[in-house]
Amino acid sequence: MSVIVRSVSRHFGDARALDGVSLQVERGEFVALLGPSGSGKTTLLRVLAGLEGTDAGSVQIDARDMTSVPARDRGVGVVFQHYALFRHMTVFENVAFGLRVRPPDRRPARADIAKRVRDLLALVQIPELESRYPDQISGGQRQRVALARALAIEPRLLLLDEPFGALDALVRKDVRRWVRRLHEELGLTTILVTHDQDEAMEMADRVAVMENGRIVQFAPPATLLAAPATPFVAGFVGEAARIACAVRQGVVHFDPLPLPPLRVMLPDGSAEAFVRPHDLVASPGDSAVLRGLRAGHGEARAIVEAGDANLDAVVHPLGPWARRGAPCRLHLRGAQVFGADGTSARAVPLAERAAVYG
Repeated sequence: MSVIVRSVSRHFGDARALDGVSLQVERGEFVALLGPSGSGKTTLLRVLAGLEGTDAGSVQIDARDMTSVPARDRGVGVVFQHYALFRHMTVFENVAFGLRVRPPDRRPARADIAKRVRDLLALVQIPELESRYPDQISGGQRQRVALARALAIEPRLLLLDEPFGALDALVRKDVRRWVRRLHEELGLTTILVTHDQDEAMEMADRVAVMENGRIVQFAPPATLLAAPATPFVAGFVGEAARIACAVRQGVVHFDPLPLPPLRVMLPDGSAEAFVRPHDLVASPGDSAVLRGLRAGHGEARAIVEAGDANLDAVVHPLGPWARRGAPCRLHLRGAQVFGADGTSARAVPLAERAAVYG
């Protein structure tokens, strides 16, 4: 099923939770709403679920206008962060709840409900827990019960509101990979709300980055990293150092920091550069100081003191020289630079050609 959000706004007093949000999710797609607290992502999810109204705009699910459709009739499954399981009900009864409360003309027969529940418990790999209560199972198991309950109504759309936040780190990784596989096996359309960028980048086909009630970029994870649309996206998604700089005649200067200049196609003036750790290389030299090593993803990383800034860098070559307090020099492989007029471009070493800005 597809989802189309057009110019949706929602205010709470003077606060604008959603400010003209538009979004289109394709059938079978897994989309993440990513942003800091207060960016509007949970409000948008609640609007889609029918749990929150709107002040303006429209929501369509499978080409049907949802403006006057109550939550119970939208065919949407929702899993919340704290699962909202009924503590006085067994796992079986929790999963069956959404089917049992349907109007009589739409309620399945008792035997059909029992078969549906047991099939779902097998699907989420906890069939042996049907007689237990939520307090008698682990956090990861409760998350699976909540997911089975959401799937029991055979939703056209699955909404996940930070569902992994209550899990410890190791369990969270396993469960989110399992949820992504389940999404693919069932052919669901899924929207995940999260403030965890690793979660969003790993699970989603596309990520909608939200800031102050607006979607500032909606793109595949690789695009967010390689071509962030705004300084906020560049700083929020992935690791990046934000460095003030200046562009003069197509060259980025970082004075007074001991960083080499880069070539970029941007207008002259003040600018901001976003430098990711893999774009900054520390090697033996005398313009900066290595302040500590740490493990990276397949390469050694260091904290380097360069003037008044502490920067993450890759260490090359790795050897006895790389120790705390060792002098080093810095080489830039590139950076994403935003000019004062809002245009941006990839800056590259002077010997290379810079990308066209836009």
